[in-house]
Amino acid sequence: MQYQANSPEDYISQIPQDRQSAAKQLRETIKNNLPEGFEEGMQYGMIGYFVPHRIYPNGYHCNPKEPLPFMSFASQKNSINLYHSGIYAVPEIQDWFVKEYPKYCLGKLDMGKSCIRFKKIDTIPFALIAELCEKISVQKWIAIYESNIKKN
Repeated sequence: MQYQANSPEDYISQIPQDRQSAAKQLRETIKNNLPEGFEEGMQYGMIGYFVPHRIYPNGYHCNPKEPLPFMSFASQKNSINLYHSGIYAVPEIQDWFVKEYPKYCLGKLDMGKSCIRFKKIDTIPFALIAELCEKISVQKWIAIYESNIKKN
């Protein structure tokens, strides 16, 4: 679902009432645990966390006017989805997350390349997400991004 929001607060105010508390908690978890340098804002219709142009002037290769994306989350029709580029780009982080997930949640992990879907909002593993946020610094993300872009 697409929302026409200008800020994270505006986005959260537009999603279904029964998801707002979880979205606020997810937002706070991410903001409190991402390494210094990442910024929060609206990106691609979602609440996004990215490397600002003042740190990485090249921006995102698909659209250099956009800051380099790192992670985001969105309220979709049947779930809240967390998108984490590090899970996609770094196999060790994906392996770690898949291994740790059952320690925090009883249900089956619903995950795509960089997308983790939470259909049961009350089972979002905030502590695990906090650990995930801490795994990659801004400088490490830039290095991973540049090495993957140069391969292609």
